[in-house]
Amino acid sequence: MKVAILGGSGKTGRAVGAALAQAGVATRPLGRAAFDDLPAALAGADAVHVIAPNLHPDEPAYVAAVLTAATEVGVGRVSYHSVASPYVPAMPHHLGKAVSEDLVRRSGLAWTILQPCAYLQNLLPALRSARSSAAGGLEVPYAVDTPFGMVDLHDVAAATAAVLTGEGHVGATYELGGPALVSVADVAAAAGVTARRVPADGDVHPWLRAMFDYYDDHGLPTGGVPLRALLGRLPTSVAEVLARDLG
Repeated sequence: MKVAILGGSGKTGRAVGAALAQAGVATRPLGRAAFDDLPAALAGADAVHVIAPNLHPDEPAYVAAVLTAATEVGVGRVSYHSVASPYVPAMPHHLGKAVSEDLVRRSGLAWTILQPCAYLQNLLPALRSARSSAAGGLEVPYAVDTPFGMVDLHDVAAATAAVLTGEGHVGATYELGGPALVSVADVAAAAGVTARRVPADGDVHPWLRAMFDYYDDHGLPTGGVPLRALLGRLPTSVAEVLARDLG
């Protein structure tokens, strides 16, 4: 089996590639240059995993191009990296993924959709900085006490590999959250620092500002049962991720 990974050079793509390699699957990481000739880039692959660039201005067009090329060269299996709670009108980049999910479902290919919550790894650089500074505080541009289903990137990658190599996942949509709902304050406390909300700078992308406003009010709660089922074990906890990755 060979899996092409669109977005294969990013942190998610690299993690997915490593998880597939551990399962004995050959991979073909593809970057933006693949769009110069997508059919040629996908030719010979048995499946394609689609990860769009962060805040892509037209994710549905990106996904549609991959689906068209995959169909043209006979790649019959596709998995799509979406997001937890894709249909949120207040967050434009989430809506782009909701539209893209619809394209995947109507593509005629054998599809699976993965909807991960925010990665715990996204907080690690700021946590390292907080632990090394005199103030010792984690600063984020949104509320620190709202709930999230924060998830380990490596668990998401392992679940992706399970979906692509196992049976029974075609036509499934899986929300991927960690083992428990946590706040940013909870994560900071587990790392031995405090957390506080600091307003975003003026040059923040408007889609990110909309996301921060949404997080202020609602967080991003995400269930952990689907990920546990895919992994065959409990998802990795905050404490375990920090012990392994924070250093």
